[in-house]
Amino acid sequence: MDAVVVLALVAGLGLLMAGGESLVRGAGSLARTLGMSSLVVGLTVVSFTTSAPELVVSTDAALSGYPGLAVGNVVGSNIANILLVLGAAALFVPLAVGSQVVRADIPVMAALSAVVFLMALDGGLGRVDGVVLFAVLLVYVTVTVLVSRRRAPHGSAFARAGADGAGPGADGRARAATRTRSVLVDLVFVVLGTALLVMGARLLVYAAGTIAAALGVSDLLIGLTVVAVGTSLPELVTCVVAVVRGERDMAVGNVVGSNVFNIGAVLGLTAVVAPEGIAVAPAALRFDLPIMVAVALVLLPVALTRLSVARWEGALLVGFYAAYISYLVLEGTEHAALRPYSAAMLWFVIPLTVLWLLSVMVYELSTRRGGGRPGAVRVTSDGPGRGTG
Repeated sequence: MDAVVVLALVAGLGLLMAGGESLVRGAGSLARTLGMSSLVVGLTVVSFTTSAPELVVSTDAALSGYPGLAVGNVVGSNIANILLVLGAAALFVPLAVGSQVVRADIPVMAALSAVVFLMALDGGLGRVDGVVLFAVLLVYVTVTVLVSRRRAPHGSAFARAGADGAGPGADGRARAATRTRSVLVDLVFVVLGTALLVMGARLLVYAAGTIAAALGVSDLLIGLTVVAVGTSLPELVTCVVAVVRGERDMAVGNVVGSNVFNIGAVLGLTAVVAPEGIAVAPAALRFDLPIMVAVALVLLPVALTRLSVARWEGALLVGFYAAYISYLVLEGTEHAALRPYSAAMLWFVIPLTVLWLLSVMVYELSTRRGGGRPGAVRVTSDGPGRGTG
């Protein structure tokens, strides 16, 4: 392996780690200063900034004549965000899922995934499709921020602090100056973290793409695997850092918001700027786009169980991602084991898993309607609280 490629891999990983730490630190502090919940910051600021690599890679791929890479990047990233990123983060700490995510944001993500699949049935995404997707994203962000501000009990912490420091005297001016410096420092951390994440992702995609291209596989397969995982690493690093720092709502919001951003902005803007839109390969319509929709739908019953993503659910998600990647590799190499592997997944593993998830969801919902288990901990958007059973 070329020394430059190895150096790019190592440097990219290091930049991702530093960028994830800087972004979570700045965004979490900024949220507390402005009175916004970690969930909303994860759904907006953090998710959009960690999706910057997808936007850069997909736009460049579409303009360079590689539509399969652009589509594969977004579809593969959305699948990786839920199965790999959310699953791996849940293995560290069970993830809290706020009620707002369950009621609105996860269904929005699932609906957008289905809309993209329907739009692509004619073989591509045109400029009108791109404008519609981007407009939906703008509405989603606006509603999310407005609802968050309305739910704040007495206004934002920043506004309350501003009122406290608005009085005359040196103390008020000093407090105002301190708050201003705090916001500026937080913004520096966010911008620095974003820049490091983008640079790290580009280095990793370059290195991994060089290796994958040497194997002679299609641009769709590269986009679904190497590029998708590479551009999802910012989300993975950010989620792990967030759960380690106790910002579990931010981790979930990052994944959900990133998937919405990938569809609305990455696919939407790429379809707008591409001269002839984005062509969608028949293989993606036949398998990968339906998988993206199914994965988005699977997250809803997982989130409804105790309003959290438990460790066993995280392990299940990671296992499914490994199975998905295995299928792509077998299909790309036309391996003889593809047919029996597909049959085993289709008729045995997937049905049993669906039945298991449904049974757990029904049990949890029936338990909650019956008053909940004694001493059970419920996690809502306002934080953990004791059940009343």
